[in-house]
Parts: sequence; C-alpha cells; structure tokens
Amino acid sequence: MVNADEVARLCYERFNQLPRRGKPEPGREWTLLAAVVKVTRCANSDTDKMEVVSLGTGTKCIGRTTMSPKGDVLNDSHAEVIARRGCIRYLIQELHRAVSCRDSSVFCPADQQGKWKLQAGVSFLFFTSHTPCGDASIIPMTDSQSQPCPPVTSVKEHGETDGGGDLKRKAEEPGEGKNTKLPRIEEQEMEGEDRGDPNQYFCSNSSRTNALSQSPAAESPATVLQDAARLDIRSRGPSDSAGLHPQVPDIHRTGAKCVPGGPADPLHPGVGYHSAGVLRVKPGRGEPTLSLSCSDKMASWGVLGFQGALLSHYLQEALYFSTVVVGKCPYSQEVMHRALVTRCTHVSGLPAGFSVFPPVLLQSSLEFSFSQGQTELRHKDGQGRISPCGAAISWCNVTEQPIDVTANGYKHGVTKKALGTAKARSLLCKLELFHVFLSLVSATDPSALPSSLRNVSWTTNFPLALGSR
Repeated sequence: MVNADEVARLCYERFNQLPRRGKPEPGREWTLLAAVVKVTRCANSDTDKMEVVSLGTGTKCIGRTTMSPKGDVLNDSHAEVIARRGCIRYLIQELHRAVSCRDSSVFCPADQQGKWKLQAGVSFLFFTSHTPCGDASIIPMTDSQSQPCPPVTSVKEHGETDGGGDLKRKAEEPGEGKNTKLPRIEEQEMEGEDRGDPNQYFCSNSSRTNALSQSPAAESPATVLQDAARLDIRSRGPSDSAGLHPQVPDIHRTGAKCVPGGPADPLHPGVGYHSAGVLRVKPGRGEPTLSLSCSDKMASWGVLGFQGALLSHYLQEALYFSTVVVGKCPYSQEVMHRALVTRCTHVSGLPAGFSVFPPVLLQSSLEFSFSQGQTELRHKDGQGRISPCGAAISWCNVTEQPIDVTANGYKHGVTKKALGTAKARSLLCKLELFHVFLSLVSATDPSALPSSLRNVSWTTNFPLALGSR
C-alpha cells in the first residue's frame, strides 16, 4: 500500500535538492509542484522502492496567439504537464537503453516484434502538491468557517469608474492598508495569473484547510450539494425565516473556463456557480488559451496512457499511473474521483493495449513549502505583493541536461534575438521531444523497429508527429 506522506516527502526532498535557479522567492512567490515516481517491487519482499524520475513546477500557460505551429514553444507550463513531459524524456532514454542492448530498469521485450512493456514489479504513480486546476478544484465547502470571506463590493459601487486600466491597477497593486478591495468574483478577470488557483478568492489557506479537516465526517460533499440543490439559494437572505444557516453553501472556484461551444457555467451564487464535470481550458494572461485544464488532461491519461503518441509506437500497452497522490490542500475525494475517474467510465471500444484505468486516489498531510498558503504565512512587510512564480522548472532522471527552466514558453533568460533558434527552445517542447524520439529510432536496428515505424518518411509525417500529445 502506498503511503501518501512518504510520496510527498520524497518529492519535496527532490525539489529541495535542485539548484536555486527558477525557484520562487521565499515569502513573496508561490508555485505548484508535481512529480512522477517510479515504484519497484523488491524481489522476494513485499517492500517497494520509490524513486522520483520527473519533477515539475509551474503555474503559467501561454495564450493561443503565442502558440507556434513549429512546435518550438512550450504551450502549457503547469506543474502537472511539466512533470509528465519530463517523464517522456526519461522513458525515451530508458527505451534507448533497451534497444541498444543495455540494461533498462523500466522496460523488457514484449510479445510483438519491436514492442516493449514494463518489467514485472515496475509501476508509476503521480504526485501533485495541489488539486489539479479545472473540475477537480470545484470543491464543496462543508463547514461554516470554510465559507468565502465576506463578499467585497466592486470599485464601481464606490463611485469610481469601471475603466479597464484603472480597475486593473487597483486589483493588482497592493494598497497601503490590508483591506484593499478587489472587484466581485463575478466581475473579476484573472489577468496576470494563469493558474486558476481554486483558493485565491477565499480566506487564508491555513484557516481553510483547518476548517475542511474539522468538518463533520457525516456531512459529505455530496450531501452539501444535494442540500443546496433543494434550497432556492438565490432568494435566501441573511435572516432566513425557515431557520436555515444564514450563509449560503459554497464551492471553491476554478479559474479554468468552460470549453467554448460546450456547457457554460451558470454563475449562480454558492454551489450553482460552476458546472461540474465539463471540459475546461486554462485561463491565459488576458486572452483565451487552447490548453485543457490539468483535470481534463489527467483524466485522459487514465484512458490513453501518459506515454504519448510517439512512444505508443514502441509500447505494446499504454502506461497508466497506478496512484495519484495530492498534497495538503483543500481536497474532496468525491470530486477528485468525479474529475479523474467517473467522467471516463463510459469510454469503450478502445484498441488493443488501451483501457480505462482508474488510479487509486490518496491525499497527503504534508504541504508544499512554496504553496500559496505557506507563502502567505512567511510573507513579510516590504517584500511586495505575493504572486505566482513566473518560471517553470523541469527535472528528470536523464544523463544529459536533466534540468530545464522556462518562462513564457521559452528557455528562462533568453533574449529576443535568440527567439526562433534552438537556444531558446525548452527541452520539453514538441520539437525537442520529437528530435529525441528520432534519435531513439536511429538507435534501433531496422529489423527491430515496430511495424508502424518501418518505411516511414519522417519528413512527410513531421507535422503529424508534432501534433502528438
């Protein structure tokens, strides 16, 4: 049985061992962390050996107009995506070792010619320090203490103009006092923060987490939602004549937007604000993005595997995470199950090697030291406003260039003159991963190539390959 705290501790320690470059400024910047952990069952023993093979941090996502058709820009820099793409680098290296007749700690030959499979006793689990953005973050609040802070009035209601520049300045710049007001949730646009942190509109993380952990066990998220559905919450006032609790049951918000053309959020008060179980795209810096939320991407990994289209040529079966561990944060087991498992249970007719593979869902009691809550606790006067870290870090267990630090889809620190060149490219972008995959194909004896890769013109199929996940 996987110990969630042991997994979290292992991932946090791996992060602490990384160089300072790209890490948040203590007390002022926060970020999210995700990791892929290889689990190996020890021979003649019931014990498991765990090893972090890929780790990522990040909260940002570029807009659709800055995406590149050449695949040389990293579109999505959320921690979960960074960790998974770093794992692809690790898996390609292990396959390179396998086809070169060197020992691989991961793969062994499969039944089909040119195909490989996981060694017996080897599996992978996924860790994230916070609930994934999107559907998994739409969490019911089950205790009066975990209700939102008192609603603030918009700037406009105080007799001021609703001009975009002035409003944005008031929302982003810290005030002289501690009670600087932001526009109402319904009116506030999330410019400047790409990661839709579900807690950003509410009270401090510590009070929220304590409240959630102290909630009565009998009052499940499902019960709260059902009770709220029976109430006309839109007509309830602060002094309800029926003797009901004056505060409206509510949910944590997510910044991820519903996919255009699909179901939309009702934006009703309380639990009726969001639509549950729908596909969402991540919020961008002032413009829409084309990147699905991490909840949606992780749900797809439970069906398609996390290996991606390129590595599927070499693998007899898709690779699935056996377990998903979430760090200490506002969390709902029921909502996580809905977001990552329930939405995909109806999928059928999958080709050989693919299946619906629901992971075991666990939560750790250990919080990431650079979480938003911990950053708020350590913030000191004079440090400036608290903000998400702009850089994303990737570390993976490969021999060459294991660390890759990016910002805005490019290598961190590159100049404008270098844009469009190899010097500016992240090692995780589609183009770089494709080049590494080509080196794997070149290292494979032609007679040992999978049938799908024989007589393939890579020049002709280059655009198709770049479109791989």
